[in-house]
Amino acid sequence: MGSAGGGFGGSGGDGGRGGLIFGAGGDGGAGGAGNLTNSPLFITGGQGGNGGDAGLFGIGGAGGAGGLGYVDTNNATATGGAGGAGGTGGTLFGIGGVGGIGGAAFADTTTGGATATGGNGGAGGTGGRLFGNGGAGGTGGSGFESFGGGGEGGNGGNGGQAALIGNGGGGGNVGVPGANSVSIATGGNGGNAQLIGNGGNGGNAATLISGTPGNPGSGGLLFGQPGQPGL
Repeated sequence: MGSAGGGFGGSGGDGGRGGLIFGAGGDGGAGGAGNLTNSPLFITGGQGGNGGDAGLFGIGGAGGAGGLGYVDTNNATATGGAGGAGGTGGTLFGIGGVGGIGGAAFADTTTGGATATGGNGGAGGTGGRLFGNGGAGGTGGSGFESFGGGGEGGNGGNGGQAALIGNGGGGGNVGVPGANSVSIATGGNGGNAQLIGNGGNGGNAATLISGTPGNPGSGGLLFGQPGQPGL
């Protein structure tokens, strides 16, 4: 329930677990939009649900997208909901689920003073214990302010760690900021390989001169290369 000062969208439901032997995990539900009627000054979209874990064999469910944050009142704050985490891949063999996209944020005012920040992307799921790649981190949500063209994109989610044999997931990219914004958001870090496999690449910053790119994941202890840093 939203109060007089802040409105929060409901969280998305978590995805169900896959079958005991075969079956992918269910995807998480999307977060709800922030409540404008009850709370015009502080709006946050709901968090996306987490993806369900797979059984012995299968892919983890994807994390749900974060909900929209929207305000149309001066000096108000809009924040997108965070994306849900991807589910874990199958115990013996399976890829981790993809992290959910962060919710968008929009401040629609005529005289300024309102801020908009996109939600953070969800973390990618861990690969199965024996074989499997980590899931990719979710992209951050976009942020836009109609007055002045500002707005901050959300951070990218971290890539999931691989199984004993497999590649780490790539980090999510920063969400798109407003055209006149100087972004400070950070790309997600790439997931690490464990024994055999390559590390995941880091997520990209908003631009080459603003924000922080994600770090690469490390390669496997026996064989593998580290990922590439984000741009």
